[in-house]
Amino acid sequence: LRLVESGGGTVQSGGSLRLSCVASRLTPDDYDPGDYAIGWFRQAPGSERHGVSCISSTAKTTYYSDSVKGRFAISRDNANNAVYLQMNNLHSEDTGVYYCAAGIDYANIQNLCLNPSITMDHWGNGTQVTVSS
Repeated sequence: LRLVESGGGTVQSGGSLRLSCVASRLTPDDYDPGDYAIGWFRQAPGSERHGVSCISSTAKTTYYSDSVKGRFAISRDNANNAVYLQMNNLHSEDTGVYYCAAGIDYANIQNLCLNPSITMDHWGNGTQVTVSS
């Protein structure tokens, strides 16, 4: 599965950005993009990658890290193989590279998001988000 992120940039604290992740099949062994749970993961300089928000394949369940609840909203458009992350009221702590990842939707969405090294099989190259104070 190929994942391509876009929408990153530099904004001032309090600003907004909308990230997009578009998925496409690379090999016949890949499932349809709509069959995958998709997540957004942030990696700040010197830190490990951690889950920001994830959404199940049907969009029925979502997960948000405590630091972004009430500010970020994840959604997906399976007709266009796209997942979005609307980020509002951005803080300087939101700065980092945001990666989109996909995993088979077999488990609790929180578990999928908190254990990406185990649950996520496909990763994009990331998009930089910088929030200036």
